[in-house]
Amino acid sequence: MRIKIAMAIILGLMVFSKDVFARDIPRDSTATEEVQPTLKKSWFESIQLRGYAQLRYNRLLETNPDLSCDQCDKSWGDNGGFFFRRIRMIFYGQIHERVYFYIQPDFASGGSNFAQIRDAYFDLGLDQKQEFRLRIGQSKVPFGFENLQSSQNRIPLDRNDGLNSAVANERDIGVMFYYAPSVIRKRFSYLVSSGLKGSGDYGVFGLGLYNGQTANQPDKNNSLHVVSRLTYPFELPSGQIIETSFQGYSGKFVINRNPLTDFDQTEFREYRYGPSFILYPQPFGIQAEFNWGRGPEYDPETNTVNDAPLEGGYVLASYYLQKGKDIFIPFTRYHYYKGGKKHELDATKHRVKELEIGVEWQPHKNFELVAMYTISDRTFEDSLNPDNRQKGSLLRLQAQINF
Repeated sequence: MRIKIAMAIILGLMVFSKDVFARDIPRDSTATEEVQPTLKKSWFESIQLRGYAQLRYNRLLETNPDLSCDQCDKSWGDNGGFFFRRIRMIFYGQIHERVYFYIQPDFASGGSNFAQIRDAYFDLGLDQKQEFRLRIGQSKVPFGFENLQSSQNRIPLDRNDGLNSAVANERDIGVMFYYAPSVIRKRFSYLVSSGLKGSGDYGVFGLGLYNGQTANQPDKNNSLHVVSRLTYPFELPSGQIIETSFQGYSGKFVINRNPLTDFDQTEFREYRYGPSFILYPQPFGIQAEFNWGRGPEYDPETNTVNDAPLEGGYVLASYYLQKGKDIFIPFTRYHYYKGGKKHELDATKHRVKELEIGVEWQPHKNFELVAMYTISDRTFEDSLNPDNRQKGSLLRLQAQINF
């Protein structure tokens, strides 16, 4: 029923936007005023390019080479070395007054340095101010502030397990509806361009339908996921900005099962919901999110995958310090997760407690260096490794080039 209601809303919005591509009304042929010809840009002249690259090294002061996080960083742990975490090229542009496109391939996917699409969508403006938009294609699922925040802007090296386990690579294929007043769209833009580490413009209200098997994966059932998010960045008289959000999603997910196991069920209903709170670093900042829900999780005692409760989140504290042209952002984050990771083999059971202490240094806008010390206690168990708890610490480094 939820999916039918959401489909009806989106279809209604598309009908409402029937004049999106309407041609201009011809002038009266009897008009006597002189008409000056207007020079319009061709669509390809509106295309722009930007991007960034991240190089990492994770082996300094490492106490346990068996401690790893495949979803976080495939070079973390044994046999890790210098590693391109991301090489992103972003092609984007306003090719029509109501059509915006965005394509982002990554040339370092999976650590093998091969290309893979991350984003490929276009925004269809439903009104003249484009306060109402439809986003069609592969894009981020609007669930969680840090999930929506670009890795180019995020302070810690990886996203937290608690919310990032909801959508691997944060993306999927579908149709999203976003609404935000023009003044708030400008505020969203400012929170990114000013260096305050905003999440970008995903509307004050978002509602969407998507496949549910995560990015670059074919759909494996006949049902869609539905997601919704409500957020608002309040600006106080002092200029301090505080953003609060609430989001949730629901759907059915098909897990990747070890064929040697004796259980047959692969499709599980899942749902999650939770709040976000962001006090932007002006100069002191706090960022906190949590979510609850249910989903598939491997049980090592019975060697089966069960429907189980899950919960997790994080709190991040940071301080924005500028010395001349240099920017320093010391930070610390604690995050926690108890639940399965549906996209990993057998919906791998995870128990995560992790503390990170670090600093980001920006000598100029085109270069950033992050040093982060991680103290971790991770359990990750599936049918191939049913007894696996790893503890340890390490110093991680990342150099980032922006262009």
